[in-house]
Amino acid sequence: MRKLFLIVGLFMTLGISAQDIALPKPVKTGGMPLMEALNKRSSSREFSTADLDNQTLSNLLWAAWGYNRADKRTAPSANDKQELSLYVVLKSGAYLYDAKANKLVQKAKGDFRKQMGKQDFVGTAPVNIAIVEDKTKQGAGATNAGFISQNIYLFCASENLATVVRGWFEAKDVKEALKLPENMQPVLVQTIGKRK
Repeated sequence: MRKLFLIVGLFMTLGISAQDIALPKPVKTGGMPLMEALNKRSSSREFSTADLDNQTLSNLLWAAWGYNRADKRTAPSANDKQELSLYVVLKSGAYLYDAKANKLVQKAKGDFRKQMGKQDFVGTAPVNIAIVEDKTKQGAGATNAGFISQNIYLFCASENLATVVRGWFEAKDVKEALKLPENMQPVLVQTIGKRK
């Protein structure tokens, strides 16, 4: 019993919920040369159901919308509004990507992958990333979401992963699954996984 209290106390001290996922430090070197990645960039709708390991997930999220300078991101943001957030939907739940802490903050427990889109593969692919806009910041959400999506595409090409960006989803289903407040609106959802 004492061990249990110590573990709970440690999580509270670190500010980490037991359901949150602390990601390993992203690897920011190596990978495929840019011109090769552009040549291999493609959309795929066939995914293995195998989970991505946490290192790959960390690298992917950093490439998509991580910090590469003090308060600047790997993708541009018009007028530096930084109105976008990434929500990562896995078998285990829906998570908000906290780029500064490099962790996934659980927003809902359970498998919500099917709510991320209408296509059959959405519910079985290991990762869906919802790019969500905070409407109160009045940024260029659709344009900035495109930059993030392209970063995901190039990372996936470099790592030989399959991906496809999608606009075919029910916004109310995504909002409900991610427990989004009224001011937050999904812009795009991108599915990622190993190639089948």
